[in-house]
Amino acid sequence: MQQELQLNYKVYGDQGFPLVIIHGLFGSLDNWASLAKRFSSHFQVFTIDQRNHGLSPHTSDFTIELLSNDLLHFLQQQQLEQVHLLGHSLGGKTAMNFAIEHPQRVSKMVVADIAPKAYPLHHQLILEALHSLDIGEVSSRKEAESILSMRISEPSTLQFLLKNLTWNSENKLVWKFNLESLTRNIQEVGAAQAGICTVESLFLRGDRSGYIQDSDFESIYNQFPFSEIHTIPQCGHWLHAEQPELFYREVFDFLV
Repeated sequence: MQQELQLNYKVYGDQGFPLVIIHGLFGSLDNWASLAKRFSSHFQVFTIDQRNHGLSPHTSDFTIELLSNDLLHFLQQQQLEQVHLLGHSLGGKTAMNFAIEHPQRVSKMVVADIAPKAYPLHHQLILEALHSLDIGEVSSRKEAESILSMRISEPSTLQFLLKNLTWNSENKLVWKFNLESLTRNIQEVGAAQAGICTVESLFLRGDRSGYIQDSDFESIYNQFPFSEIHTIPQCGHWLHAEQPELFYREVFDFLV
């Protein structure tokens, strides 16, 4: 029997229908602070750290099914019978899996830049860069940035990863995410979601991102027959960070 984890979370607001926001791979609830504050004027917003991320527990096992079960336990712990879900990338995989298995618990769902299909391994360069950093020997964030920048040329990706560095009780830099487990289970991140989901859903994609192709539309509509697919212009995979205003308006208009 799976152990029920106590996920790290943050709540914004105390009124309105609950909205749970789920971050992507190598992310954390901190990535969503600005948008969560905005959404909290209409919803009670819960941001969570998925297992092996942020300040949530580290485990050797890591699958979409486990992340979905973690979400169920979280809702039970918070006594939330039904919620809106917003998940980006890996968080979208978690949301889709959960909505397929527990449709009665999801009022509406927003999936940001990910499809229910299987994805090939494509995080190897990032993992290699992270493993090239001997975290125990690094004495400053600046030093870590210098080493990682030799392998990661995209500034936004580099800064996104550096947000996961923190100082431990021994005044040593450590990763918030569980690099070993994520590396060992990386093939699980792109797993397909099987089944038909009747939850009203919105799929958002960035026009410069390749995660949701035009050729994916038919399978999305087949699996999620009550769904819409919208494209946000001038942004890639991190559409909520690159176009926060457009992203907010799309999500808000759909949820209300």
